[in-house]
Amino acid sequence: MELDEHEEVFENSAGGDTSVCDGGEVQEPYVGMEFDSEDDARKFYFDYARRIGFVVRIMQRRLSETDGKILSRRLGCNKHGFSPNYGTIGPDKKPRPSAREGCKATILVRLEKSGKWVVSRFVKEHNHPLVVTGEAISTVGDKDKDRKIEELTRELQYQDELCAAYREKILRFLTSVEEETEQLSSKIQDVVDNVRKVEAEVQNLSQRR
Repeated sequence: MELDEHEEVFENSAGGDTSVCDGGEVQEPYVGMEFDSEDDARKFYFDYARRIGFVVRIMQRRLSETDGKILSRRLGCNKHGFSPNYGTIGPDKKPRPSAREGCKATILVRLEKSGKWVVSRFVKEHNHPLVVTGEAISTVGDKDKDRKIEELTRELQYQDELCAAYREKILRFLTSVEEETEQLSSKIQDVVDNVRKVEAEVQNLSQRR
């Protein structure tokens, strides 16, 4: 098997057993936990991290030497390990600080013969404070957000219907104005024609004299 050590850090708003966070229960991963796909496992861990209060680092993966298929994936805290330049001297003659703190919190999921992705290892403990920000929405917050979205959607639909009604009234008004304008133009043309006829008759009478 080929080991791919490419790592990426993904920000997630700062979260077996459950923990309580912002008034909502957070399910923790556990060894033997199953997922239908690697993506499902990743989403679960991202949501867990968001609620608990840390940022996820996408770590190693194992690939099949036969077809390059991903066989396992390791995720962890972004403070896992130490930065490559940790302890070196910077331009200001001071040691470079490290964003990593040697945290060992990780999860490892493997693709089983059944086609399921199973948690084979889970390290829960962090060696640094966890920070749950205001963006870590609780279950109650999610419901409030959904209700607000529904209210705004209904209001938007109402405003759309109102605009459509106003648009129809304006079109009817413009159509009416256009018709009246055409009628008025026709009447004016009739008056002009009559005036011309009278002028012609007057001119003919004048010539006969």
